[in-house]
Amino acid sequence: MSARQATYALMQHLGARGISLSFDEANTLRRAQMTLHRWAEQECGDSTPFASYCITRDDNTGIPYVEWHPHDGRPMSKLRIADREAGALRRVKAICKAHGLHFYHQTDPRGCALYVSNEPLPNHNYTCGVACCA
Repeated sequence: MSARQATYALMQHLGARGISLSFDEANTLRRAQMTLHRWAEQECGDSTPFASYCITRDDNTGIPYVEWHPHDGRPMSKLRIADREAGALRRVKAICKAHGLHFYHQTDPRGCALYVSNEPLPNHNYTCGVACCA
């Protein structure tokens, strides 16, 4: 499925729940979901034959870093990175505010990262919203 087709499919799912968004707004939600999903995957971490790595946030400032843990005994290192999660959530909040919608950001990378609804989405039942993934 192409990106355009995925956005149209999301527009249909939203429309079935009475949520009318432009193509650009639906595309922004779909792309934000992909960004949030990838961010969650990277927070869980990954590895290569040479090192393990993951995204972490500074406890005091909230600034995100990639932590590298080399497998050869060298010390762990950190590299500051752009906060793509905050940017994606900012775009989602703007669309939801403009249309009186509610959203839920699900941080487990095993599922869709973003759900949208006309009604508030509780933590225990966020899947009653529209999943913004293809």
